[in-house]
Amino acid sequence: MTTPQVADPVARRSGVQSVDRAFEVLEALADAGGIATLSELAGTTGLPAPTIHRLIQSLVAGGYVRRDMAHRYALGPRLIRLGEAAGLTLGARATPYLRALAQQIGETANLAMLEGDSVVYVAQAPSPHSMRMFTEVGRHVLPHCTGVGKALLAELPVARVVEILGRTGLPARTERTLTDEGALLDELARIREQGYAVDDGEQEVGVRCVAVAVTAQPARLALSVSGPSGRVTPERVREIVPVLREAADRLLRELGT
Repeated sequence: MTTPQVADPVARRSGVQSVDRAFEVLEALADAGGIATLSELAGTTGLPAPTIHRLIQSLVAGGYVRRDMAHRYALGPRLIRLGEAAGLTLGARATPYLRALAQQIGETANLAMLEGDSVVYVAQAPSPHSMRMFTEVGRHVLPHCTGVGKALLAELPVARVVEILGRTGLPARTERTLTDEGALLDELARIREQGYAVDDGEQEVGVRCVAVAVTAQPARLALSVSGPSGRVTPERVREIVPVLREAADRLLRELGT
């Protein structure tokens, strides 16, 4: 009679820990703008340098990380396919909620995600109006000049925000774009206090966007509605915010925490 093989619990715990640490390294790379040295990764993760080196070598061999000529490590091409598949799945699950939101408010509804130093739109439901806003799904934008971007930045530690701005800068999209770091940090503090963000013509002239963070999601998602400033007035913003928050709560329950 053959004795069944029992997995070594110590080996199993070690394997799980290695997987956790590998994801921690990938997250640290993403937080660093997609590229970093081994010493920088060791500093941000707190992991020993030999452990970082071992994990990085495995990730490089799998194509999830690549090394450049300056001996820095960057997120690899195999992550693109995974990200695209995850984005499609996320967008498909969120679309019914966006459609309901667009119908209820009467403006275009968007779901966006923080990806590295930029914000990417992963799903959208158009406004029922003939004059409506449109943002291509998959489009990347800088976070400082959009409602979803500011809502997402407000969820981050200030030090992390400063790091991101140091890499992206604060280029002006319109004359209303916040291009001063101090002014933007003050704006993010207000967003944290009030629980929502407004893009008042900062990305596109004549467009106003209201956004809230979908909290408790590791993907760092934000939900927004956008429309012409003549329809999305400051008075209308106050009516939209509680509807947006309720929609974000429903979406969070759908996606799970």
